[in-house]
Amino acid sequence: MGAFVNIRSNMPALYGAIAAVLIGVQILVLHAYGQPFFAASGRLALWVNDPFSRDMSQQLADWYSFSHLIHGFIFFGLLHLAAPRLPLGARLLIAMGVEIGWEIAENSPAVIQHYRQQALAAGYAGDSILNSLSDTAMMSSGFYFASKVRARYVVALALAFELFTLAMIRDNLTLNVINLVAPGGWAPIQAIHRWQAGAKH
Repeated sequence: MGAFVNIRSNMPALYGAIAAVLIGVQILVLHAYGQPFFAASGRLALWVNDPFSRDMSQQLADWYSFSHLIHGFIFFGLLHLAAPRLPLGARLLIAMGVEIGWEIAENSPAVIQHYRQQALAAGYAGDSILNSLSDTAMMSSGFYFASKVRARYVVALALAFELFTLAMIRDNLTLNVINLVAPGGWAPIQAIHRWQAGAKH
């Protein structure tokens, strides 16, 4: 019994160590891909407002940070349904693993090239390591928030974020997923790209 209590008391430290390893893997792989630690422009900013700026996905936060908060909402909901008895810390580590896996895939040459076909990402060069780490932190924040708030409020906030970013930059998580998985030559996708390109005017 004493050994069990001792293990439970050490769980936060174990979770922290695993989280540090996951973040270390994220940094090392992105560095191996050649992604810069900070923005290639040489600037350091807390927020990037212009979706066509070369600093998009390079600084600490931007319009796509809202999408990563929603990732956290989604991961919490799915893991709450799939593994409700798993400790919250363990579920957060799973969510971090999935998010970091996506961050690594997103910055692979093939996915970067795919993104460049979109109107809002014509000059996309991938994330800086700082931005990628911020994305993971945003997801974790969204996950924690969802663990503390009633589900209906989380869903309402996710919808508000989607509508807000759609209105502000003509893009959001839903359109990102559609653009990523749908055939590039598909007429509705081309219509989305033309509509997004109109944000320049």
